Amino acid sequence: MKSFLLTTSAIVALSFAPMHIAAAQDMTEIVVGADVDAGTLDPRLTRDTTAARTADLIYAGLVHITPSLEAVPDLAESWENPDPQTVVFTLRPDLTFSDGSPLTAEDVVYTFTTLTDPELSAPSRALYTPITAVEAVDERTVKFTLDAPYAPLLTYLDIGIVPKALIEGGADLANNPIGAGPMKLTSWNRGSEIVLEANENYWQGAPAIDQLTLKIIGDNSARAQAFEAGDLDVIQSPLSPQDIERLEGDDRFGNVITAGLGVTYLNFNVSDPLLEDPKMRRAFAMLVDQDTIVNDIYQGVDEVAHSLILPSSWAYSPDISQPTYDPEGAKALFNELGWSDSDGDGILDKDGEDLAITLATHSEDPNRVQSVEYLQAIFEMNGVKATAQISDWPSFSTNYVQKGQHQIALLGWLNIVDPDRLLFAQLTTGGPTNWGGYSNAELDELLQTGRSTLDQAERTQAYQGAATILAEELPYYIISAQGYQMFYDKDLPVDVEATPRGNLRGLIGLSD
Repeated sequence: MKSFLLTTSAIVALSFAPMHIAAAQDMTEIVVGADVDAGTLDPRLTRDTTAARTADLIYAGLVHITPSLEAVPDLAESWENPDPQTVVFTLRPDLTFSDGSPLTAEDVVYTFTTLTDPELSAPSRALYTPITAVEAVDERTVKFTLDAPYAPLLTYLDIGIVPKALIEGGADLANNPIGAGPMKLTSWNRGSEIVLEANENYWQGAPAIDQLTLKIIGDNSARAQAFEAGDLDVIQSPLSPQDIERLEGDDRFGNVITAGLGVTYLNFNVSDPLLEDPKMRRAFAMLVDQDTIVNDIYQGVDEVAHSLILPSSWAYSPDISQPTYDPEGAKALFNELGWSDSDGDGILDKDGEDLAITLATHSEDPNRVQSVEYLQAIFEMNGVKATAQISDWPSFSTNYVQKGQHQIALLGWLNIVDPDRLLFAQLTTGGPTNWGGYSNAELDELLQTGRSTLDQAERTQAYQGAATILAEELPYYIISAQGYQMFYDKDLPVDVEATPRGNLRGLIGLSD
């Protein structure tokens, strides 16, 4: 953990002066650019970054995660561990939701009971399955019982607490959220903007910012241009490299540029007959020119990855490495698997069938589009008929990848605050976000060990063992460890505290 904290500790609060007053109103407002619209504002069901970041403002969890990834009290004022499988939280007195209704231990119990119920189909359910019971000891005391010690638990307890009575009364939190966070929803124009206002009922008091608006601008460069024109006060990753370089040199803007908590990767659908053999996935992986993608297309804002463990993580080992770019090695492996250019047309074939693959990504990120088109060209040059399939984010994510319809998809994972966050739900057998259908009993055991031991040396050994298997079997091919960038107007009326998670609480001026 020490090496990770050293990396992220470079992210510091920066102070700037004059007060920006929203037009025609005696109120402070910040406008933030976002790349995609939120899919839902029920914190238990968020799947995209905008939803998660908006929910983090509307709702509050038992804890808050700081920029240095420390869990600090939020709705819970304290907690204790009577034993390794029990955590008891004491809530702050007189908590309320933004509508003024009381927030008690029963709401905490309801949140986690529903979150772990398979019927809800919560995307993050696997993060909470070690919880076997949540009990309200009294109005302010909640007891969590675990099936085994669970090292990353606190890191995941920032998820928003939802109002039991309102939901049971028919409230639709997905579209009309009611939480206990520092902001509350004013309006939501789908595909255009989400407007939030300060919540005077937040336990810490209303934030300094009266209104925060998220403007949805899908194209990265268009979003950067809107920022430069003064239509936005803040933008952050994902951004195009050419825009990052230009904005970094503009002294009108402050910036935070650092290592992020995400990866860009290829998701292999191992349920597809063409990709079920690890050797086949390895051959395709050897056609991935990481260096050109990272250093030319992304212009070095990310870092070439070697395994599924982030270089900033305490579990990282430089000795674990997935295949590197080797077209001749890829051809040899294809040949070994029976694919050869039998008719001399430059396309590998087997049993009269050409070797063909579909590479997919979403249209909102031009660098991902360019990367897929570049991979398409490399694949074609090496005897593979490659099709690039580009669609909008909702179609790509919800209707394609999440339904296991893809062959090879280029996408990313963010918020990797612990190795468990990237690996368990995504790559254990039957995991809720295991969209490629990968299954390996040995890996399942290692990932279970990694989350259920409190000894960091044992966790490191488990995750390095898992990373070794994954670098060989390649359900994922990690192209890069992402960088994180935020740019902001120097005249913002608050101190700016950035976090590589991309969450926005550091922009609204919460009291200390």
